[in-house]
Amino acid sequence: MRFLRRLFLLCILVAGCGAAWLWHFTWQPLTFTDTPHTFILKPGSNIRTISHQLVEESILSEPWSFLIMARLSGKASNIKAGNYQFTSGMTPYQIFEMVSEGDVTQAGVTFIEGWTFRQMREALNSAEGIEHVSMELTDAQIMERIGASESNPEGLFFPDTYYFVQGMSDIDILQRAYLAMQAKLQAAWGKKAQGLPYQSTYQALIMASIIEKETAKASERPLVAKVFLNRLKIGMRLQTDPTVIYGLGQKYDGNLHKVDLQNDTPYNTYTREGLPPTPIAMPGMASIEAALNPATESSALYFVSRRDGSHAFSSSLEEHNRAVVRYQLDQHK
Repeated sequence: MRFLRRLFLLCILVAGCGAAWLWHFTWQPLTFTDTPHTFILKPGSNIRTISHQLVEESILSEPWSFLIMARLSGKASNIKAGNYQFTSGMTPYQIFEMVSEGDVTQAGVTFIEGWTFRQMREALNSAEGIEHVSMELTDAQIMERIGASESNPEGLFFPDTYYFVQGMSDIDILQRAYLAMQAKLQAAWGKKAQGLPYQSTYQALIMASIIEKETAKASERPLVAKVFLNRLKIGMRLQTDPTVIYGLGQKYDGNLHKVDLQNDTPYNTYTREGLPPTPIAMPGMASIEAALNPATESSALYFVSRRDGSHAFSSSLEEHNRAVVRYQLDQHK
């Protein structure tokens, strides 16, 4: 009987010491040699692998206290992969809360409205923290990898900032941008005006890309769309410089020459009728909406830059020529 009493008291003493140690461990501030310390938690990690990873990165001296603390919390299975920033003074419990709540530090890559796919790839290739899978792939191979039905990628990615955790692949980011564009385009297509000549959402995307390159002024986009739709309606060629520039590719030297307008390419809308075969850039949402909901009360067939970011719109060639003299030729006198 005396032995059992002593054993019981010993167990209480051990439990008390263990609880005191665990309390001390849980709330003891930590010091890092590098602060903030970047802690990369890979998908599939569990509380056991995290405990050992914290030891390997010299954050903790042993894994078991952290493991026991996490399991006693009841949230040991709530671990979320990501890129975390730990700073000196944090306690083990604060670290556990951060990885269980998913308080990640994310980097982002931004795709700008009006960019070409070549510019997108350059931005991805220069972004740090991304696994660069696509660098050796062709455009067509990239489209296959993201599950797209199209082989030409131009214009098919929605311009936005895409956040990522450390180690995410560029293919994953491109797939997100592609699916975002599909969703935005389909939603806008469902609210389009009646009587438009587009046979598919892809043709609307082509028009939106032209609008995007023609004007940066949001209020003008429906008017620019109406000009091009008016031209298509009467069988007039689109005659838009941005498509010619796109068709020139690397040959474009910053100036559009008369010979360039006469040089026939699939994208030369001075020599060919209708829309070009693909988009020429990434259109933003405003340009997509303008393509699908153009201005309704305009007979304009022409527009010319006023050299202040806006354009003058004209319904006849004579009126347009006068605007050219006023806003373009007069500027060179």
